[in-house]
Amino acid sequence: MSPTPPSARMRALVATRFGGPEVLELREVPVPEPGPSEVRVRVAAAGLTPGDARIRSGDLRLLEPRRRFPLVLGSEVAGLVDALGPGVMGFAPGDRVAARLATQRLGGFAEYVVTEAALLARAPRSVDLELAAALPHAGTTALQMLRDELAISRGQTLLITGGASGVGGFAIQLAARAGARVATTSSALGRHLVERLGAEVVVDENRRPSDVLREQDGVLDLRGGAALLDAIPAARRGARVVSIAGVPEPRTATIDLRRPWLAPLFALASREVRRAARAAGVDYRRAFMRPSGVDLTELARRVDHEGLEIVLDRPYPLERFAEAFAVLESGRVTGELVLTL
Repeated sequence: MSPTPPSARMRALVATRFGGPEVLELREVPVPEPGPSEVRVRVAAAGLTPGDARIRSGDLRLLEPRRRFPLVLGSEVAGLVDALGPGVMGFAPGDRVAARLATQRLGGFAEYVVTEAALLARAPRSVDLELAAALPHAGTTALQMLRDELAISRGQTLLITGGASGVGGFAIQLAARAGARVATTSSALGRHLVERLGAEVVVDENRRPSDVLREQDGVLDLRGGAALLDAIPAARRGARVVSIAGVPEPRTATIDLRRPWLAPLFALASREVRRAARAAGVDYRRAFMRPSGVDLTELARRVDHEGLEIVLDRPYPLERFAEAFAVLESGRVTGELVLTL
């Protein structure tokens, strides 16, 4: 690899502090250099997820490493390999790749990003890089929650709250293809989409799922709050309710964050949800996705060879980041949003 000249600069979207949209600005920052076992990617597009807004606002500061500002946001990207650090095998400059970046580093909303090679996967060949950027976070989350946390299998019933979201769209497809019978909550706007993706039962998001469904073998909650509490009674006794949006519980501290000292605090914070789960005879689990190049490679294979669909709400040029964040935080997004560079 030839080192980048010290004067090399790039455009990046940075947060200057925790706060609302006003803390975001486009800046010129140094182009990062890949270290050992790292790869630099020329970013073509970067996915915009609900987590990006929560990191910007500081809502997740208790759960994350200490952030240093200015902070380049962005957790998922697709683009072309630009440079390799020492010891990297299996990739070459010009390769089409995608990655869900490490939460500790981020950096995707920029013209270049450096990531561990282990988090990279070759982008699906059947879609462009703009669409591929919407796969890493939502796809990996859906895959890991269904496989590792719920162990969904043929013949089981599964309720997914918020099925028209990015994670929801992948979860519906993956569960249905595994032979599960999928029910989901959705607005009228998303109903056609979730049915097309494989949901057999669609419950209006303004209704309690338990008014329509009972004895579900598993629940995947993507909304948290009241939606999570309303979904718990729909599960059969002995089932597991997994959320990626609910309040953390003690196992979140020990398994996901590896910060056992937070377990007592999470026990207090999740008291209402765990009480509801005990009353229904179910196991409540608040889980986090783990970035994985291996899992992303599997998802890319399914896109290319099994027709796994990536649902894109709309792309925005990086310069229109304020508009994109406003749409994201309106809560009325069907599928994924991406920023293009």
